[in-house]
Formats: sequence, C-alpha cells, structure tokens
Amino acid sequence: MFYGEFAHALDEKNRLIIPMRLRGKIKETFVERFIITKGLDNCLFLFTVDEWKLFENKTKALPLTGKDARAYTRHLFSGASECTIDKQGRISIPLYLKNYAQIIKDVIVIGVMNRIEIWSKENWISYSKNTERSVNEIAEQLEI
Repeated sequence: MFYGEFAHALDEKNRLIIPMRLRGKIKETFVERFIITKGLDNCLFLFTVDEWKLFENKTKALPLTGKDARAYTRHLFSGASECTIDKQGRISIPLYLKNYAQIIKDVIVIGVMNRIEIWSKENWISYSKNTERSVNEIAEQLEI
C-alpha cells in the first residue's frame, strides 16, 4: 500500500528519486520492476508489475466494441514503459511521459493505494485546489 505526498525534482537526465518512505514499501515486497504510463488528469501512474497485471486483467474485460473502452485502454497502454529503480533509488522518466505530464523539473509524488502518481508541481497544486472544494460532496456521493 502506497500513501503520502512528497516533493522532489528531476535531475538533468530525467531521473526521479522515489521517496524513501515509498521505497521502504517497495523493498518490503521485493519489487524490482515497474510499469510507468500516462495516468489520468495529466499525471503519470507507476505500478508494480504485479499490480499492472491485475490492472491488465480488468481492462481485458472491457468491451472492445465500446469506443470509450478503446480510448481508455489506448491512452494507458500506448504510454506504458517498463522501468526499474537503480541503486540510488531513481527511475528514469521517458521524455514522452515527461511531456505528457507537463513536468519541467519539480514534481509531487503521491502514493495512492496500489500505485504511485507523479505530478508536475504546478498541475498538482491546481488539481488539489480544485478538488478540495468538492471533496466533501464527492465523499457523500461515494458513501464513504
């Protein structure tokens, strides 16, 4: 389970240090490989390979004849790339994913249960401000 919010920056080679608290969770489960892809709301999703396989199985159940299902799976799977964490705790972010997420240098890394999300700092601040206004209403609709 991943959780928390962390501010970091990309280095000159588009590498991101995964926050220590999240790396601790990764080490506990002996995870070595990840899938990074275009997420929703202009962020990047980082899944462990095991979580990615579960996600793949769920998307396989979507109807191929559904226009929205095709668009959704194309979005997530066309951007997918395998990555590993190096000895310094970094992952490389492909340029096309960096551009998609509008990341220049500063990023916010958040843990969201079964995945890690990587946001440009500016997009995260904007998203957070807009969502905070309605989170109570959202919770009521979801009956949480």
